[in-house]
Amino acid sequence: MTDPSVLADPVDNAPAGDAFYSPPVPVPEGDRGDPIYQRRLDDDAVAALDDGDNWLVLYRSQDAHGNAVATSGIIAVPRTEPPVGGFPVISWAHGTVGVADLCAPSRDQLASQAHPMNIYPHALLNAFLREGWAVVMTDYEGLGTTDRRHPYLLGVSEAAGVLDIVRAARRLFGTRLSPRFAIVGHSQGGQAALFAASHAPAWDDLDLVGVAAIAPANHVLGAVRTGALLAVKNEGYAFTPLLLCGAIGGDPQIRPDQVLSDTAFTQYWPQVDQRCRAGLSQDDSWGGLLGIQQFKGTYPNLPNDGQRRFDAQLDATNPAVSLTVPARITQAADDKRVQANPPAPLKGTDQLITELQDKNSSTGQPLIYQRYPEGEVTPDAQLGVHFATINHDLPHLITWLKPLLQPAS
Repeated sequence: MTDPSVLADPVDNAPAGDAFYSPPVPVPEGDRGDPIYQRRLDDDAVAALDDGDNWLVLYRSQDAHGNAVATSGIIAVPRTEPPVGGFPVISWAHGTVGVADLCAPSRDQLASQAHPMNIYPHALLNAFLREGWAVVMTDYEGLGTTDRRHPYLLGVSEAAGVLDIVRAARRLFGTRLSPRFAIVGHSQGGQAALFAASHAPAWDDLDLVGVAAIAPANHVLGAVRTGALLAVKNEGYAFTPLLLCGAIGGDPQIRPDQVLSDTAFTQYWPQVDQRCRAGLSQDDSWGGLLGIQQFKGTYPNLPNDGQRRFDAQLDATNPAVSLTVPARITQAADDKRVQANPPAPLKGTDQLITELQDKNSSTGQPLIYQRYPEGEVTPDAQLGVHFATINHDLPHLITWLKPLLQPAS
Protein backbone atom coordinates (compact mmCIF):
# COMPACT_ATOMS: atom_id res chain seq x y z
CA MET A 1 0.00 0.00 0.00
CA THR A 2 1.34 3.42 -0.95
CA ASP A 3 1.85 5.86 1.93
CA PRO A 4 -1.23 8.19 1.81
CA SER A 5 1.06 11.20 2.18
CA VAL A 6 2.59 10.35 -1.18
CA LEU A 7 -0.81 10.80 -2.82
CA ALA A 8 -1.52 14.19 -1.23
CA ASP A 9 -2.37 16.86 -3.81
CA PRO A 10 -0.72 20.27 -3.86
CA VAL A 11 -2.61 23.09 -2.20
CA ASP A 12 -4.40 25.47 -4.58
CA ASN A 13 -2.76 28.86 -4.03
CA ALA A 14 -3.39 30.66 -7.32
CA PRO A 15 -5.59 33.62 -8.23
CA ALA A 16 -8.72 32.80 -10.20
CA GLY A 17 -9.23 33.31 -13.90
CA ASP A 18 -6.73 35.06 -16.13
CA ALA A 19 -5.10 36.77 -13.13
CA PHE A 20 -3.10 33.55 -12.92
CA TYR A 21 -1.11 34.69 -15.97
CA SER A 22 0.03 37.99 -14.45
CA PRO A 23 3.17 36.96 -12.54
CA PRO A 24 4.16 38.64 -9.28
CA VAL A 25 6.64 41.50 -9.73
CA PRO A 26 9.41 40.81 -9.05
CA VAL A 27 9.44 37.07 -9.62
CA PRO A 28 9.66 35.48 -6.15
CA GLU A 29 13.11 34.46 -4.98
CA GLY A 30 13.95 30.81 -5.24
CA ASP A 31 15.40 28.15 -7.49
CA ARG A 32 14.58 27.32 -11.06
CA GLY A 33 11.56 25.04 -11.15
CA ASP A 34 10.08 26.34 -7.91
CA PRO A 35 6.28 26.58 -8.22
CA ILE A 36 4.87 30.09 -7.80
CA TYR A 37 1.17 29.37 -8.26
CA GLN A 38 -0.76 26.16 -8.82
CA ARG A 39 -4.42 25.27 -9.04
CA ARG A 40 -6.55 22.53 -10.50
CA LEU A 41 -7.44 23.17 -14.11
CA ASP A 42 -11.21 23.63 -14.34
CA ASP A 43 -12.99 20.40 -15.23
CA ASP A 44 -14.54 21.95 -18.34
CA ALA A 45 -11.32 23.59 -19.53
CA VAL A 46 -10.58 22.91 -23.19
CA ALA A 47 -6.89 22.54 -22.37
CA ALA A 48 -7.36 19.64 -19.95
CA LEU A 49 -6.25 16.11 -20.84
CA ASP A 50 -9.11 13.64 -20.35
CA ASP A 51 -7.06 10.76 -18.95
CA GLY A 52 -5.36 12.51 -16.04
CA ASP A 53 -5.76 15.02 -13.22
CA ASN A 54 -4.74 18.42 -14.60
CA TRP A 55 -3.00 21.18 -12.71
CA LEU A 56 -2.20 24.65 -13.94
CA VAL A 57 1.23 25.77 -12.75
CA LEU A 58 3.24 28.98 -12.84
CA TYR A 59 6.88 28.21 -12.11
CA ARG A 60 10.21 29.95 -11.79
CA SER A 61 12.45 29.70 -14.84
CA GLN A 62 15.09 31.77 -16.63
CA ASP A 63 15.40 33.72 -19.86
CA ALA A 64 18.28 33.60 -22.33
CA HIS A 65 20.18 36.28 -20.39
CA GLY A 66 19.96 34.67 -16.95
CA ASN A 67 17.04 36.71 -15.63
CA ALA A 68 14.34 35.05 -13.54
CA VAL A 69 11.00 34.64 -15.33
CA ALA A 70 7.66 33.06 -14.49
CA THR A 71 6.46 30.48 -17.03
CA SER A 72 3.05 28.83 -17.23
CA GLY A 73 2.07 25.29 -18.11
CA ILE A 74 0.04 22.21 -17.22
CA ILE A 75 0.93 19.12 -15.20
CA ALA A 76 -1.23 16.03 -15.81
CA VAL A 77 -0.89 13.03 -13.49
CA PRO A 78 -2.42 9.56 -14.01
CA ARG A 79 -5.39 8.85 -11.74
CA THR A 80 -4.00 5.47 -10.69
CA GLU A 81 -1.79 4.72 -7.70
CA PRO A 82 1.84 5.42 -8.61
CA PRO A 83 4.21 2.50 -9.11
CA VAL A 84 7.29 1.93 -6.97
CA GLY A 85 9.64 4.77 -7.87
CA GLY A 86 6.83 7.02 -9.09
CA PHE A 87 5.28 7.78 -12.47
CA PRO A 88 7.85 8.40 -15.22
CA VAL A 89 7.43 11.82 -16.79
CA ILE A 90 7.07 13.05 -20.36
CA SER A 91 7.94 16.72 -20.89
CA TRP A 92 5.92 17.73 -23.95
CA ALA A 93 7.11 20.60 -26.16
CA HIS A 94 4.29 21.97 -28.31
CA GLY A 95 4.37 23.20 -31.88
CA THR A 96 3.95 26.70 -33.26
CA VAL A 97 0.82 28.56 -32.17
CA GLY A 98 2.12 32.15 -32.24
CA VAL A 99 3.44 34.50 -29.58
CA ALA A 100 0.19 36.19 -28.50
CA ASP A 101 -0.66 35.21 -24.93
CA LEU A 102 -4.14 33.89 -25.72
CA CYS A 103 -2.64 31.32 -28.11
CA ALA A 104 -0.93 29.42 -25.27
CA PRO A 105 -1.99 25.78 -24.89
CA SER A 106 -2.91 26.19 -21.22
CA ARG A 107 -5.25 29.09 -22.16
CA ASP A 108 -6.89 27.28 -25.06
CA GLN A 109 -10.49 28.09 -25.97
CA LEU A 110 -12.78 26.71 -28.64
CA ALA A 111 -12.81 30.06 -30.44
CA SER A 112 -9.02 30.47 -30.44
CA GLN A 113 -7.22 30.61 -33.78
CA ALA A 114 -4.74 28.16 -32.22
CA HIS A 115 -7.37 25.67 -31.00
CA PRO A 116 -6.92 23.11 -33.82
CA MET A 117 -3.16 23.08 -33.24
CA ASN A 118 -3.50 22.98 -29.45
CA ILE A 119 -6.03 20.14 -29.35
CA TYR A 120 -4.47 17.87 -31.98
CA PRO A 121 -1.68 16.42 -29.75
CA HIS A 122 -4.17 15.44 -27.02
CA ALA A 123 -4.54 11.92 -28.46
CA LEU A 124 -0.78 11.46 -28.04
CA LEU A 125 -0.67 12.99 -24.57
CA ASN A 126 -3.66 11.01 -23.30
CA ALA A 127 -2.00 7.84 -24.58
CA PHE A 128 1.04 8.69 -22.45
CA LEU A 129 -1.18 9.05 -19.38
CA ARG A 130 -2.80 5.68 -20.09
CA GLU A 131 0.69 4.17 -20.16
CA GLY A 132 1.14 5.39 -16.59
CA TRP A 133 3.36 8.35 -17.45
CA ALA A 134 2.79 11.84 -16.06
CA VAL A 135 2.79 14.59 -18.68
CA VAL A 136 4.12 18.12 -18.15
CA MET A 137 3.42 20.75 -20.79
CA THR A 138 5.17 24.10 -20.76
CA ASP A 139 3.67 27.08 -22.57
CA TYR A 140 7.27 28.38 -23.01
CA GLU A 141 8.59 31.69 -21.73
CA GLY A 142 6.27 34.61 -22.44
CA LEU A 143 3.50 32.57 -24.04
CA GLY A 144 0.47 32.73 -21.78
CA THR A 145 2.01 35.08 -19.23
CA THR A 146 1.33 38.76 -19.80
CA ASP A 147 4.63 40.28 -18.70
CA ARG A 148 6.78 39.53 -21.77
CA ARG A 149 6.72 38.38 -25.38
CA HIS A 150 7.52 34.78 -26.29
CA PRO A 151 11.01 34.46 -27.89
CA TYR A 152 10.00 32.03 -30.63
CA LEU A 153 12.55 29.28 -31.47
CA LEU A 154 15.12 30.71 -29.04
CA GLY A 155 16.71 27.42 -28.02
CA VAL A 156 18.05 28.28 -24.57
CA SER A 157 14.70 29.79 -23.55
CA GLU A 158 12.71 26.82 -24.80
CA ALA A 159 15.08 24.44 -23.03
CA ALA A 160 14.54 26.26 -19.74
CA GLY A 161 10.76 26.00 -20.05
CA VAL A 162 10.81 22.32 -21.00
CA LEU A 163 13.22 21.31 -18.21
CA ASP A 164 12.16 23.58 -15.36
CA ILE A 165 8.54 22.35 -15.50
CA VAL A 166 9.82 18.82 -14.78
CA ARG A 167 11.40 20.20 -11.62
CA ALA A 168 8.18 22.06 -10.77
CA ALA A 169 6.16 18.85 -11.12
CA ARG A 170 8.56 16.94 -8.86
CA ARG A 171 8.38 19.68 -6.23
CA LEU A 172 4.58 19.66 -6.29
CA PHE A 173 4.00 15.90 -6.44
CA GLY A 174 7.14 14.57 -4.77
CA THR A 175 7.73 10.85 -4.99
CA ARG A 176 4.51 10.31 -6.95
CA LEU A 177 6.75 11.23 -9.89
CA SER A 178 9.97 9.50 -10.87
CA PRO A 179 13.10 11.54 -11.65
CA ARG A 180 13.23 9.57 -14.94
CA PHE A 181 11.80 11.55 -17.83
CA ALA A 182 11.81 11.83 -21.59
CA ILE A 183 11.26 14.86 -23.80
CA VAL A 184 8.87 14.69 -26.75
CA GLY A 185 8.07 17.56 -29.10
CA HIS A 186 6.54 18.41 -32.47
CA SER A 187 7.52 21.09 -35.00
CA GLN A 188 8.66 24.09 -32.93
CA GLY A 189 8.50 21.65 -30.04
CA GLY A 190 10.70 19.14 -31.87
CA GLN A 191 13.34 21.83 -32.18
CA ALA A 192 12.76 22.79 -28.52
CA ALA A 193 13.04 19.14 -27.46
CA LEU A 194 16.46 18.78 -29.06
CA PHE A 195 17.73 21.99 -27.46
CA ALA A 196 16.32 20.92 -24.09
CA ALA A 197 18.06 17.55 -24.36
CA SER A 198 21.35 19.28 -25.13
CA HIS A 199 21.02 21.47 -22.01
CA ALA A 200 19.65 18.72 -19.74
CA PRO A 201 22.99 17.60 -18.22
CA ALA A 202 22.96 20.81 -16.16
CA TRP A 203 19.74 19.59 -14.47
CA ASP A 204 21.60 16.94 -12.48
CA ASP A 205 18.68 16.32 -10.10
CA LEU A 206 16.71 14.81 -13.00
CA ASP A 207 17.34 11.74 -15.13
CA LEU A 208 16.72 12.35 -18.82
CA VAL A 209 16.52 9.02 -20.65
CA GLY A 210 15.70 10.04 -24.21
CA VAL A 211 14.39 12.69 -26.61
CA ALA A 212 11.93 12.35 -29.49
CA ALA A 213 11.43 15.10 -32.07
CA ILE A 214 8.57 14.87 -34.57
CA ALA A 215 9.10 17.05 -37.66
CA PRO A 216 11.47 19.40 -35.81
CA ALA A 217 11.82 22.94 -37.12
CA ASN A 218 15.25 23.35 -38.70
CA HIS A 219 17.31 25.50 -41.09
CA VAL A 220 14.91 28.45 -40.88
CA LEU A 221 17.51 31.01 -41.98
CA GLY A 222 17.61 29.61 -45.50
CA ALA A 223 13.82 29.55 -45.72
CA VAL A 224 13.52 33.19 -44.64
CA ARG A 225 16.24 34.42 -46.98
CA THR A 226 14.77 32.51 -49.92
CA GLY A 227 11.26 33.76 -49.21
CA ALA A 228 12.48 37.35 -49.08
CA LEU A 229 13.39 37.14 -52.78
CA LEU A 230 10.00 35.89 -54.01
CA ALA A 231 7.38 38.14 -55.61
CA VAL A 232 4.57 35.86 -54.43
CA LYS A 233 2.26 35.61 -51.44
CA ASN A 234 2.61 32.73 -49.00
CA GLU A 235 0.90 31.97 -45.68
CA GLY A 236 4.30 30.87 -44.43
CA TYR A 237 5.39 34.50 -44.17
CA ALA A 238 3.43 34.47 -40.89
CA PHE A 239 6.55 32.92 -39.39
CA THR A 240 8.63 36.04 -40.16
CA PRO A 241 7.30 38.15 -37.24
CA LEU A 242 7.44 35.14 -34.92
CA LEU A 243 11.08 34.56 -35.81
CA LEU A 244 11.80 38.25 -35.30
CA CYS A 245 10.33 38.00 -31.79
CA GLY A 246 12.70 35.15 -31.05
CA ALA A 247 15.66 37.00 -32.53
CA ILE A 248 14.96 40.05 -30.36
CA GLY A 249 14.74 37.76 -27.34
CA GLY A 250 18.25 36.54 -28.09
CA ASP A 251 19.64 39.93 -29.15
CA PRO A 252 17.69 42.90 -27.70
CA GLN A 253 19.70 45.32 -29.88
CA ILE A 254 17.68 44.19 -32.92
CA ARG A 255 15.07 46.80 -33.87
CA PRO A 256 12.05 45.55 -35.82
CA ASP A 257 11.75 48.84 -37.73
CA GLN A 258 15.31 48.32 -38.98
CA VAL A 259 14.65 44.74 -40.10
CA LEU A 260 11.17 45.07 -41.62
CA SER A 261 9.88 47.16 -44.50
CA ASP A 262 7.90 50.25 -43.53
CA THR A 263 4.66 48.57 -44.60
CA ALA A 264 5.38 45.35 -42.72
CA PHE A 265 6.44 47.24 -39.60
CA THR A 266 3.61 49.79 -39.41
CA GLN A 267 0.69 47.69 -40.65
CA TYR A 268 1.45 44.11 -39.68
CA TRP A 269 4.11 43.94 -36.95
CA PRO A 270 1.65 44.96 -34.17
CA GLN A 271 -0.52 41.96 -35.07
CA VAL A 272 2.08 39.58 -33.66
CA ASP A 273 0.75 40.35 -30.16
CA GLN A 274 -2.88 40.07 -31.24
CA ARG A 275 -3.15 37.06 -33.55
CA CYS A 276 -2.11 33.44 -33.42
CA ARG A 277 -0.01 32.01 -36.24
CA ALA A 278 -3.13 31.03 -38.20
CA GLY A 279 -4.40 34.61 -38.04
CA LEU A 280 -1.07 36.00 -39.18
CA SER A 281 -1.33 33.78 -42.27
CA GLN A 282 -4.53 35.48 -43.45
CA ASP A 283 -4.70 37.81 -46.45
CA ASP A 284 -5.16 40.90 -44.25
CA SER A 285 -1.92 40.09 -42.48
CA TRP A 286 1.46 38.59 -43.37
CA GLY A 287 -0.19 36.11 -45.68
CA GLY A 288 -1.18 38.99 -47.93
CA LEU A 289 2.35 40.29 -48.44
CA LEU A 290 4.67 39.42 -51.26
CA GLY A 291 7.93 37.90 -50.08
CA ILE A 292 9.84 40.91 -51.40
CA GLN A 293 7.63 43.24 -49.33
CA GLN A 294 8.64 41.87 -45.92
CA PHE A 295 12.04 43.43 -45.33
CA LYS A 296 13.71 46.81 -45.45
CA GLY A 297 16.21 47.64 -48.20
CA THR A 298 17.88 44.94 -50.26
CA TYR A 299 17.72 42.09 -47.77
CA PRO A 300 19.02 39.40 -47.98
CA ASN A 301 21.64 40.44 -50.53
CA LEU A 302 22.85 43.56 -48.69
CA PRO A 303 21.54 43.30 -45.12
CA ASN A 304 21.84 46.23 -42.75
CA ASP A 305 23.24 45.79 -39.24
CA GLY A 306 19.89 44.83 -37.71
CA GLN A 307 19.27 42.30 -40.46
CA ARG A 308 22.72 40.76 -39.98
CA ARG A 309 21.92 40.35 -36.30
CA PHE A 310 18.55 38.85 -37.24
CA ASP A 311 20.28 36.36 -39.52
CA ALA A 312 22.73 35.37 -36.80
CA GLN A 313 19.90 34.60 -34.41
CA LEU A 314 18.01 32.60 -37.04
CA ASP A 315 21.11 30.57 -37.81
CA ALA A 316 21.43 29.71 -34.11
CA THR A 317 17.93 28.19 -34.03
CA ASN A 318 19.02 25.16 -36.06
CA PRO A 319 18.94 22.20 -33.60
CA ALA A 320 22.16 20.46 -34.69
CA VAL A 321 23.09 20.05 -31.03
CA SER A 322 25.16 17.75 -28.84
CA LEU A 323 23.15 14.95 -27.23
CA THR A 324 23.99 12.62 -24.36
CA VAL A 325 20.86 10.42 -24.53
CA PRO A 326 19.16 8.26 -27.17
CA ALA A 327 17.27 10.32 -29.75
CA ARG A 328 14.50 9.56 -32.21
CA ILE A 329 13.63 11.93 -35.08
CA THR A 330 10.43 11.39 -37.06
CA GLN A 331 9.68 12.98 -40.43
CA ALA A 332 7.16 12.38 -43.21
CA ALA A 333 8.67 12.75 -46.67
CA ASP A 334 5.61 14.68 -47.93
CA ASP A 335 5.29 17.09 -45.00
CA LYS A 336 4.90 20.55 -46.57
CA ARG A 337 5.50 22.60 -43.42
CA VAL A 338 8.74 21.03 -42.20
CA GLN A 339 10.30 19.36 -45.20
CA ALA A 340 12.54 16.32 -45.30
CA ASN A 341 14.46 17.28 -48.44
CA PRO A 342 13.38 20.61 -49.94
CA PRO A 343 14.74 21.92 -53.26
CA ALA A 344 18.24 23.40 -53.10
CA PRO A 345 19.48 25.68 -51.70
CA LEU A 346 17.05 24.96 -48.86
CA LYS A 347 17.92 22.33 -46.26
CA GLY A 348 15.53 20.09 -44.36
CA THR A 349 15.34 17.30 -41.81
CA ASP A 350 17.47 14.91 -43.89
CA GLN A 351 20.32 17.41 -43.64
CA LEU A 352 19.66 17.91 -39.92
CA ILE A 353 20.08 14.19 -39.37
CA THR A 354 23.48 14.31 -41.09
CA GLU A 355 24.48 17.24 -38.89
CA LEU A 356 23.32 15.49 -35.71
CA GLN A 357 25.20 12.33 -36.68
CA ASP A 358 28.38 14.31 -37.30
CA LYS A 359 27.98 16.29 -34.08
CA ASN A 360 27.41 13.17 -31.97
CA SER A 361 29.56 10.60 -33.74
CA SER A 362 31.70 9.93 -30.66
CA THR A 363 28.99 9.68 -27.99
CA GLY A 364 27.82 6.14 -28.65
CA GLN A 365 24.20 7.19 -28.12
CA PRO A 366 21.72 5.84 -30.69
CA LEU A 367 20.09 8.26 -33.12
CA ILE A 368 17.07 6.80 -34.92
CA TYR A 369 15.62 8.52 -37.98
CA GLN A 370 12.08 7.33 -38.72
CA ARG A 371 11.38 8.73 -42.20
CA TYR A 372 7.93 7.86 -43.51
CA PRO A 373 7.77 7.64 -47.32
CA GLU A 374 5.40 9.76 -49.39
CA GLY A 375 1.80 8.61 -49.13
CA GLU A 376 2.19 6.62 -45.91
CA VAL A 377 0.87 9.32 -43.56
CA THR A 378 -2.77 10.13 -44.29
CA PRO A 379 -3.13 13.92 -44.15
CA ASP A 380 -5.42 15.50 -41.59
CA ALA A 381 -8.22 17.32 -43.44
CA GLN A 382 -7.37 20.65 -41.79
CA LEU A 383 -3.75 20.38 -40.66
CA GLY A 384 -2.22 18.14 -43.32
CA VAL A 385 0.61 15.66 -43.02
CA HIS A 386 2.59 17.89 -40.66
CA PHE A 387 0.21 17.21 -37.77
CA ALA A 388 -1.01 13.81 -38.94
CA THR A 389 2.52 12.48 -38.44
CA ILE A 390 1.97 12.76 -34.68
CA ASN A 391 -0.80 10.16 -34.53
CA HIS A 392 0.69 8.00 -37.27
CA ASP A 393 3.89 7.71 -35.27
CA LEU A 394 2.23 7.23 -31.87
CA PRO A 395 2.45 3.41 -31.50
CA HIS A 396 6.05 3.35 -32.71
CA LEU A 397 6.99 6.20 -30.37
CA ILE A 398 5.46 4.47 -27.35
CA THR A 399 7.30 1.25 -28.21
CA TRP A 400 10.56 3.23 -28.27
CA LEU A 401 9.84 5.07 -25.02
CA LYS A 402 8.76 2.11 -22.87
CA PRO A 403 12.15 0.51 -22.22
CA LEU A 404 13.76 3.89 -21.66
CA LEU A 405 11.26 4.82 -18.96
CA GLN A 406 11.46 1.54 -17.07
CA PRO A 407 12.96 1.90 -13.59
CA ALA A 408 16.69 1.40 -13.50
CA SER A 409 17.58 -2.10 -12.33
